[in-house]
Amino acid sequence: MIDWAGRLTPFPADVVERYRSAGLWGTRPIGAEFHEIAVGRAQHPAVVAEEGSLTYSELDEATDRLAVGLADLGLVPGDRVVVQLTNRLHSVVAWYGMLKAGLVPVCTLAAHRAHEIGSISRKVGAVAHLVESSPSGFDLVAFALDQRAGHPTMRHVLTAGAPAGASGTPIERLAGESDPALARERVAAIQAAIDPDEIACFQLSGGTTGAPKIIPRLHAEYWYNARAFAEVGGWDESTRTAHLIPIIHNAGITCGLHAVHSVGGTLVLGTAVLDQALPLVAREKTTDVLIGHGHYNIVDHPLFDDATASMRRVLLSGAKVPVRVFEPFESRGILVGQMFGMGEGFFATSTAASTREARLTTVGVPNSPYDEFRVLEPGTEQELPDGTVGELVTRGPYTIRGYFDAPDINATAFTSDGFYRTGDLVAVRTLGGERSLVVEGRLKDLISRGGEKISAEEVENLLLRHPRIVAAALVAMPDERLGERACAYLVAAGEPLTMQEVQEHLNALSLAKFKWPERLEWVPEMPKTPVGKLDKKFLHRDIVAKMTEVPR
Repeated sequence: MIDWAGRLTPFPADVVERYRSAGLWGTRPIGAEFHEIAVGRAQHPAVVAEEGSLTYSELDEATDRLAVGLADLGLVPGDRVVVQLTNRLHSVVAWYGMLKAGLVPVCTLAAHRAHEIGSISRKVGAVAHLVESSPSGFDLVAFALDQRAGHPTMRHVLTAGAPAGASGTPIERLAGESDPALARERVAAIQAAIDPDEIACFQLSGGTTGAPKIIPRLHAEYWYNARAFAEVGGWDESTRTAHLIPIIHNAGITCGLHAVHSVGGTLVLGTAVLDQALPLVAREKTTDVLIGHGHYNIVDHPLFDDATASMRRVLLSGAKVPVRVFEPFESRGILVGQMFGMGEGFFATSTAASTREARLTTVGVPNSPYDEFRVLEPGTEQELPDGTVGELVTRGPYTIRGYFDAPDINATAFTSDGFYRTGDLVAVRTLGGERSLVVEGRLKDLISRGGEKISAEEVENLLLRHPRIVAAALVAMPDERLGERACAYLVAAGEPLTMQEVQEHLNALSLAKFKWPERLEWVPEMPKTPVGKLDKKFLHRDIVAKMTEVPR
């Protein structure tokens, strides 16, 4: 086992024993778990992408060979590899190849740059940087080579999809043509030496300021996280799940890659561009899909009918699901619900037993019966009654006990008894016998208008009930007299509404007048952070700049 003493906050020994005795945590690392599934599903398609497909047998063999190539390059179990890959077939091969070699992927995004990569790779002591070669756009290979200069531990720049003669070491060459039986024997030996409670990978927090926090995910708990998600979804060998958001990201690994492979199903790996992804989704007869806020316009796409023809279940992820997105799926006989999750672990999902009201108005219930959650008065450890809005804190079999090498942050990010403070404001509603979670916003996402506090999330939810509003974000704009007033950034379906129409809409919903937005900014789409979340800080800067412009 790698010595992470002082840098990794472990699960208490008695808690580990309880999870393992209950059958939640396994006794094998993820690479071995995947191999076991692959043996039983050898000729079944494991992953399908625009550029090709691989059966379980083919993926298992290719990743064995890559693992051996990585070992022959001098990489040893525990070595950290910064990863910047997109949704391509080689990304799936690279992922399992690294895990089978005992390496620890550091899951960054292709959009990350030196500000994030430099500090993170140094903090974890990364020895390799794996990037994708793209014929256009930002040159990640050159970027990785530049990042290696002066780096105290970085030794290798690895590439995927690079043309012949390009700089760096291509993983395609590392995979080589080694004998499958010998490669399997070497990988089995590597896997046998890995403790299932060691770090499998590092994910990054979704923070919007400074360098992201580093989230350590362990083999046993991370695989269980995915299994629990698949179980709640009723997934099995017939499941063909499409994933369109970044695959080398917590949602991609947990809800896409590991979840469907844990049951022997097929991953349909698309890109973020609907014009490219939907033909693949339709052709591959996708049964399940997770749709983020950035893809809510799928219901207006000309290929919507074709893409949903085989769908059985759709999960919508992202704050404030509009009725106009929910109903087109439902009208086609698809079970549609919501999902809420985080890189730190905790997941809530609508279940097959959830009522329609619960699926429309809440993000569901915890994925595991061993998940624990409380709603606390923000800034305290005082638990609040159901129906009261407070901060969600969680603890369970796949929720971390601490960020990596961050004692100061951990001192405030966790309660005294080990519950993770999510920073999300929620309330509990009991619908159809389920204690479901309603996400009400984030801590401090408030507008103070003359001393009266306005919850941005509350107003945004009501704005989205108008059929011509598809996205809404309420932000504070400076006001000399009242301190702050509310400005609504909105995305329209069709012609933008007038201020009078918005006010009539909110008045019909009996919203107090002081909460109404006093300025509207119509935009073609909402800005996103590098991890795909709404970038409210950008909107705040934008409205402040507009309000403080000097007239010419």
